Amino acid sequence: MVENCVFHAPCGQQTLHFMVFDNERERLMSRLRKYVIAGLLVWLPLGVTVLVLKLLVDVMDRTLLLLPSAWRPDEILGFHIPGLGLLLSLAVVGITGVVVANLLGRRLIAFWESFLSRIPLVRSIYLGVKQVVETVFTTEGKSFRKVVLIEYPRRGTWCLAFLTGTGLGEVQARTGHEDIVAVFVPTTPNPTSGFVLLVPTEDVRELDMNVDDGLKLIISMGVAVPKWTKQPKEEQKDTDSSKT
Repeated sequence: MVENCVFHAPCGQQTLHFMVFDNERERLMSRLRKYVIAGLLVWLPLGVTVLVLKLLVDVMDRTLLLLPSAWRPDEILGFHIPGLGLLLSLAVVGITGVVVANLLGRRLIAFWESFLSRIPLVRSIYLGVKQVVETVFTTEGKSFRKVVLIEYPRRGTWCLAFLTGTGLGEVQARTGHEDIVAVFVPTTPNPTSGFVLLVPTEDVRELDMNVDDGLKLIISMGVAVPKWTKQPKEEQKDTDSSKT
């Protein structure tokens, strides 16, 4: 009996040693994962930002190829300076804005658009792109008006969308509803793609968050939730619904 105890004691100690070693290894791996993820959260957004900016600068630098060879900075200086194409593009856009802002410039643009409108395929592309650009970049454009919720793709499942249009004319008349609105449902994490839904107004719930917060929520895949304080009318509405 004593011999058995003496024989098995080292085995028990060895098993305990392995258990302690496994626990320490798991804690170490858990810390390493935590540190790696924390590092990725810092470097990944920074790296993507740098890559996007580099791509933008490279694309803009190619605009220098539109200049005659004798006028290109690379030929004059003898070496390449990144970003000169971006400066040239901004200068051209700014000068164009100054020209268009006066009466003569507006007449020239009107003449140019009248010319393009006579070319079937070019007309469709140009006017479509122009409408999108005016919608996004001008305050007079309709753009994204409000952030809303709609039940999509089925009842009980809510989808974040942006109100883009009201008073849809024939579309509204053909549906048989008194009021139809157009909403844009973006995809995540790329909100530039998505699809348009025509929804009755009573099926749309407006949110208090602004468009920027709505875009952040979509791009972050629901992680970056904007702060929100419940309004008194919302509290009263919840109280009334609980009483009923």
